[in-house]
Amino acid sequence: MLWDYFLYAFEGLRRRKLRSWLTMIGIFIGIAAVVSLISLGEGLKEAITGQFAGIGADRIVVQNANAGFGPPGSTDIKPLTEHDKKLIEKTKGIEIAVARLLRTTQARFKDESKVQFVVSWPEKKEGGDFILDSFSFAASEGRMLKPGDKFKAVVGNNFASKKIYSKPIRIGDKIIVNSEEFDIIGIMDKTGNPQFDSVVIIMEGTMKRVLGIGDEIDIIASKVRKGEDPAKVSEGIAKNLRKDRGLKKGEEDFQIETPHQVVAAFNAIFFIVQAVVVGIAFVSLVVGGVGITNTMYTAVLERTKEIGIMKAIGARNRAIFAIFFMESGLLGMIGGIIGVFLGYVLGKAAENAGKSLLGTELLAPVFSPALIIGALLFSFLVGSVSGVMPALQASKLKPVDALRFTK
Repeated sequence: MLWDYFLYAFEGLRRRKLRSWLTMIGIFIGIAAVVSLISLGEGLKEAITGQFAGIGADRIVVQNANAGFGPPGSTDIKPLTEHDKKLIEKTKGIEIAVARLLRTTQARFKDESKVQFVVSWPEKKEGGDFILDSFSFAASEGRMLKPGDKFKAVVGNNFASKKIYSKPIRIGDKIIVNSEEFDIIGIMDKTGNPQFDSVVIIMEGTMKRVLGIGDEIDIIASKVRKGEDPAKVSEGIAKNLRKDRGLKKGEEDFQIETPHQVVAAFNAIFFIVQAVVVGIAFVSLVVGGVGITNTMYTAVLERTKEIGIMKAIGARNRAIFAIFFMESGLLGMIGGIIGVFLGYVLGKAAENAGKSLLGTELLAPVFSPALIIGALLFSFLVGSVSGVMPALQASKLKPVDALRFTK
């Protein structure tokens, strides 16, 4: 019996093709927005969480407090120094601390000059090994830097294509950083991170000399000894730095972060962004639901005599209600199916655009079964709820009044 109701409801939609399509627009736009944006968000979340997880839970990063926009070293704040690095090295629970410089400057290759991100490489072997271990850096061509490589450079994978300059950089080429010439000895493996894939790496001492950097440091990365609690060690570093700088708790002019803290902060921000996305899509779904309600009221009006005939030959109120309820639910479900398909297409299009235009693999959508099933169930729910009132109206029509009705 229910199958017969379903077929009858489907036939009703088929007879009103244009109206049905127009009614579903709001539904599949909303569902497409939810599926594409949430899948992209989940993909970005997994990629970023994976990168931080790869760094290791035993890493602690200390940097200047955020006092404005721009890369480290670009704002007028009290910088970290070699003195701070030594203080961190002496903190209980720290195995090694490595200084990093991160700056933007002019980099010229052949006749093209562009502003590029330049990062320092530790002068000591143990510092370089620590960075390699933390970020899983490796050279796809040539080799990474080692002690003594004064005017040599390693570049990100994007330099090997035409994403940075009009001509790709090869091993043996020369790049000019702030008027100083560097030999390219290595090209890194592609990481999928736009920043890492577009970086120029030179030795720390050489970078200080070329860019005129004094004793200041942008970031101090450290490793916690095995068996020590990173949270407690982090508190120890903060306490020592506050004491050394004469600061009270809450007045820190530095930031201390562990991968766990960064991921937690990202997840909190990501949750807010997702809530906003769902809220915007919900508006479209409400509009779609109103459209379904309007369409179903019109359908009841057009089929009043048909309802009267069905009741005259024995159809009960619940049968009439079921037919129109299923019809509205079908509108929502079909709109949801189209929306899921469109969302998939949009998500993949964004992924391809990210790879070709931005050179990043972070925009890789994750279409989880829970997202797809949830989107379809929600679209069916919107359609069904929107059709409750019209279906009730149809079920309560009296056979005599329905048969006498004229349009």
